[in-house]
Amino acid sequence: MPNHTVKTHADGAVLPRKEQLAWKIAQMAAHNQQADADVIEMIGNRLIDNAAVAIAAINRQSVRNARLLALGYPHPNNKGARLFGAANDRTFHCEWAALANGVAVRELDMHDTYLAADYSHPGDNIPGLLAVAQQTGANGHDLSLGLLTAYETQMALVTGICLHEHKIDHVAHLAPAVAAGLGTMLHMPTEEIYQAVNQSLHLACATRQSRKGDITSWKAYAPAQANKIAIEAIGRVRLGEKAPSPIYEGRDGVIAWMLSGPDAEYTVPLPEPGEPLRAIIRSYTKEHSAEYQAQALIDIGAALHARNIGFDQIGEVVIRTSHHTHYVIGTGANDPQKMDPDASRETLDHSVMYILAVAWEDGSWHHVRSYTPERAHKLSTVALWHKIHTEEVAEWTEAYHNPDPEHKKFGAEVVVHLKGGSQISERLDNPNAHYLGARPFARADYVNKLRVLTEGLAESSEVDRFLGFVERLQDLSPEEVGALNLVIPENALEDATSDRVGIL
Repeated sequence: MPNHTVKTHADGAVLPRKEQLAWKIAQMAAHNQQADADVIEMIGNRLIDNAAVAIAAINRQSVRNARLLALGYPHPNNKGARLFGAANDRTFHCEWAALANGVAVRELDMHDTYLAADYSHPGDNIPGLLAVAQQTGANGHDLSLGLLTAYETQMALVTGICLHEHKIDHVAHLAPAVAAGLGTMLHMPTEEIYQAVNQSLHLACATRQSRKGDITSWKAYAPAQANKIAIEAIGRVRLGEKAPSPIYEGRDGVIAWMLSGPDAEYTVPLPEPGEPLRAIIRSYTKEHSAEYQAQALIDIGAALHARNIGFDQIGEVVIRTSHHTHYVIGTGANDPQKMDPDASRETLDHSVMYILAVAWEDGSWHHVRSYTPERAHKLSTVALWHKIHTEEVAEWTEAYHNPDPEHKKFGAEVVVHLKGGSQISERLDNPNAHYLGARPFARADYVNKLRVLTEGLAESSEVDRFLGFVERLQDLSPEEVGALNLVIPENALEDATSDRVGIL
């Protein structure tokens, strides 16, 4: 796979399109026509995973509100996209379905992840592509290839270009990926995909304040909005409209003014046009509903729970880990909210100190019970929580940034200092469910996750129907793609219908 150097072009010079990153992405997208068998299976795993976390979150306030927005935009010919959980005989404009479904997928912070130079949740691509597939009548084969392109694009950008060091949110890599994936799925020419990638990136750059301080539901809305931006870009360029370019390399473009400046160079690995796309294999899901760097800490917490250490014997607890864990979800962030029992759920799932304390005390993790206000205010939890701090260790930071995916580590070592002077430690290089972990997730694990997270919401027969469609993904007709949606009974779906819809 070739590495492409991306940098700002000289003042007064014209950068040929074929040398622009957006054009190279568009070429890759336009030439993607086949997928390997193991890649197709992983696409199915990702669809199952997204359905699981979306339905589990389906009645949370931010998800209900996103659904209310979408309900205001029914498709006039009833040939639009479906809303997750809602009956398949009602359809909506794909832009708004993508928004509502994207919020549902992202709400619990429990779907797939890919971490390299930057952060990403590639499963965020799925709501937009599925919504457009349903509205345009794409079949299962085309949907699969579109998802494959989207994953490859986002993961390549995340591998080569760091956004967070400049406080730009990671959805700036998501929007162009959705545009590229839609280009593949809709058999668009390179020129149109190129224009859509340019527009999507241009409009998707936002600051990381959505993931700092008092974290709100916008954390779930941000990737959904990126999908909506990309869909609107596709519609516009298909009418012959163009977009700002070169968006990455321009003198007033993203690299020059939002990233490392006009003298910076980035290296982005992209397959040659026609080369099989396989990046999706290197994505990894979350077994637990928390920030990815907290996954191993939850597993470590369960191991510490099994040791039956008396909490009254503990002096302090040190989490020795990477730069990211320390500065983003650890005490290095200097966020008092991360130690506050009254913090929002979105903030608590970005506090590794809280997460370790709860997992350690309970010996387990639950996507709802572990975040309730009652749980956060438990006096023994607060006492343990406030004994925990993080520190960056070069070994972990270097392993986190290792360019070889087979040698990356997203774990930590927890050192428990007892009051008597002795120490106890637990170490895990990667979460158990990671493909390099102790028990990597396989299809059976994804199916179990779906059944556990949808228990009490989706009927077993409906789960079976959905899984049957996923098993035949490559052969699904357009009508079956339209029904690739896990439906729950109307009486279990809050705000399935309402007079409070759209823009009030």
